[in-house]
Amino acid sequence: MSKTSSLKSTLAVSLNNYLDAGAIVAGASGLTLWQNYLGLTELHLGWLNFISANCLGAALGAIIGGFLADRFGRKFIFTYNLLVYMTGVLIIMCSVNFPMLLCGFLVTGISVGIGVPASWTYISESSEVNNRGRNICISQMSWGFGPMIILLLGMFFAPGGYLFGWVESLARAIGGADIAGDALNVFSSRVVFFSLFVIAFIAWNLQRQLEESKEWAGAPPSSSSEGDTPVSSSILDNIRSLFTNHIAVRTVIFLASIYLTWNLVASVMGFFQPHIYETAGGVTNEYANMLSCIGWFTVVAITFGLSFIIDRLPHKLFYVLGLLAAIATWLVIIRGVTGIGSLWAFSILWGINGGLSVQIFYALWGTELFPAKFRAGAQGLMFFVVRGLSAIWGLVFTYIYGENGEGFTLAAYCMIALLLLSLIIGVAGCPDTRGKSLAQITKERYGEDI
Repeated sequence: MSKTSSLKSTLAVSLNNYLDAGAIVAGASGLTLWQNYLGLTELHLGWLNFISANCLGAALGAIIGGFLADRFGRKFIFTYNLLVYMTGVLIIMCSVNFPMLLCGFLVTGISVGIGVPASWTYISESSEVNNRGRNICISQMSWGFGPMIILLLGMFFAPGGYLFGWVESLARAIGGADIAGDALNVFSSRVVFFSLFVIAFIAWNLQRQLEESKEWAGAPPSSSSEGDTPVSSSILDNIRSLFTNHIAVRTVIFLASIYLTWNLVASVMGFFQPHIYETAGGVTNEYANMLSCIGWFTVVAITFGLSFIIDRLPHKLFYVLGLLAAIATWLVIIRGVTGIGSLWAFSILWGINGGLSVQIFYALWGTELFPAKFRAGAQGLMFFVVRGLSAIWGLVFTYIYGENGEGFTLAAYCMIALLLLSLIIGVAGCPDTRGKSLAQITKERYGEDI
């Protein structure tokens, strides 16, 4: 595949990352609005996080999507999955009670999970040897663009925002001239979710035109994957191949460990960040979205710079720098939120971490360190474990944090401990894959017979 075509396919598939992060942050940016409209408690908010694209929904989707992508190909996922995403977003847009909102978050989250393993795998398999890291960075930039744009929309459409007059006119046209208060305000969140629906429709049309991954098409089939073998048997063969290969099992443990310890922190930040600014920092919803937007702009800027050098310099260097920035973020909280300056430092430092995040290296190494026949399935399994445990942690975090942020300092100590674990494990196990083809990496790790 040429450099131009690999970049084109990377951009098309990276829209999945925009939609993933966008779904998480769209929920987060309007969390207080939905809370006021539906009379939700902190426990309700914890459940929304628990089953969303941030946690359990994505976990369920990933375990399904990863092995389906290995069985039917990457293009199969791209052809159908975003139809599920659009359905979930539509349910959220039309929600008038908590069960509807919960259902919409779950459906959207499942779709996000289905798409992630196929997306990262396809990007890596369609990249040139010296551009694989660059293309993964482009994918991560899309992860940053999603929240940044969604937060900007949330800020403009928020009650009192520059475009709220337009939202008010739309709300009265749909809900009646007498609509007011929280029912009116929540329409700003409905409009934000509609923007995700539009992007998902565009992405679906682009992705179903992609060619199948040649790496997947040329991969040796599982031992019993004959033409008349039931789908369930073929998928079980791939699962069995993964779990009976001691190199693959060690790799799963390593990657799941670095991603889990980092994601337990990132998942809380992704969903609760604006809410944290409002409760612990005492700022308005509009200002909270602006601070989060600044953080995501920092993510995009740092990742853009990283894309030019990640394939030329040691990965361990950037991995360490990213986690040091993450730890510094939470040290700001331990020192105390003393004003707007503390919140800005918190936002920018976390943005630097996001630009050099563990997720970049997890996505890169997760596609490099497994053979093609169970590459997506291994990622789906790890994503299932990580997002599933993150879902449980999201519920625990609401109790640690408290109703009004009184437990924020204790939460910060927990976050620093997790980030230190990710740093230590990552430095100890960082692989040397830079400048090698996927076939070469597979041969070095698994030999010829795989």
